[in-house]
Amino acid sequence: MSAEHFDSLEIREPGERDADLFARLPGLVAHAMAQAPGWARHLEGCTPTALVDRAALARLPVLRKVDLMAAQAANPPFGGFATAPVSAMGRIFMSPGPIWEPQGGDTDPWLVARAFFAAGFRAGDIVHNALSYHLTPGGFLLDHGARALGCAVFPAGVGNTEMQVEAIATLRPTGYAGTPDYLKVLLDKAAELGRDASSIRRGLVSGGALFPSLRAEYRARGIEVLQAYATADVGVIAYETAADQGMVVNEDVIVEIVRPGSDMPVPEGEVGEVVVTNFNRAYPLIRFGTGDLSAVLPGRSPCGRTNMRLKGWMGRADQRTKVKGMFVDPKQIAELLGRHPEIVRARLIVERQAEQDVMRLAYEAEAHGEGLDQAISASLREVTKLSGRVERVLPGALPNDGKVIADERSYEA
Repeated sequence: MSAEHFDSLEIREPGERDADLFARLPGLVAHAMAQAPGWARHLEGCTPTALVDRAALARLPVLRKVDLMAAQAANPPFGGFATAPVSAMGRIFMSPGPIWEPQGGDTDPWLVARAFFAAGFRAGDIVHNALSYHLTPGGFLLDHGARALGCAVFPAGVGNTEMQVEAIATLRPTGYAGTPDYLKVLLDKAAELGRDASSIRRGLVSGGALFPSLRAEYRARGIEVLQAYATADVGVIAYETAADQGMVVNEDVIVEIVRPGSDMPVPEGEVGEVVVTNFNRAYPLIRFGTGDLSAVLPGRSPCGRTNMRLKGWMGRADQRTKVKGMFVDPKQIAELLGRHPEIVRARLIVERQAEQDVMRLAYEAEAHGEGLDQAISASLREVTKLSGRVERVLPGALPNDGKVIADERSYEA
């Protein structure tokens, strides 16, 4: 095995990989149906021993996030889809929606160490982890993966930028982990304060798209930044490598691309919804629809890894939109409107300014009482946990197309 790979699993023949995964899948599904009433209902009529290949798996129904959220609301916290009791979980998280996610007891429960390795991190590195440790699993997700690789982690979290810059100047971390745009905030603040952040030479980012212009800026500063495509529910689904040709699917997950709104896989190369099956026995997810769009790239990666490659994150199959690492859901906009009956119609617009995500809530209202903008702004922050600009537009100015969240960021080079 080459020193360029995390282990021999990454370079095995694809047929060998599928044989291993589908030898293990029937036992996982039988366990899920026996121990989790949610899975027993969702997979009613399924014969686990028949799940011998991808064609058989494709006959099972997709569990989409909106369905999981509904099940959790009816039967909190996990909707009957966890096989272990709440008291047995290492940690319990709440992501926007809300949606509840448990953490199992494994060393690297979200399968992140491979992504760190592919991004150039090695045992002994110091990682500045600026993903949030608050409520959601993001910070812990990266933290566990880095430490499983043998790295030391500074748990920076979000905010307190000047203190984070001081930590970078003192600890001299070799790498950054966090959202794509916050590294620029840290580097710019270090330059402003005259503090040395030159120790950072690599980064692993998640929680949002690494836009081509931002990647180019990091390279110009001598920092190679790669992406991990992860969800709070599953962990790392795929990750970039030095070959810079798509994202290699992680080991220990089965990825399918299906036609949005259906259960049927699409032909190779066609854009569809990413559907994932994991092997987490405490919280199994079987044909879990992420709501993200991507496509399979043909052939193998030049890096030598032999697993399926995804083109990358290509948007959402629904209107849920990730902003600064946090999902904003149409339901949240509906909640905001319920607080302000003066609003006739509204649209949350997500844009990029100075290489950062920004939100703008445009709303129509017949009347415009004093302080309404400030009240709506406060509600937006309370409901989404993110700040955004609020602007009133003339009645009829917003399209009557049913869209309440408009992602106007460009993902092209």
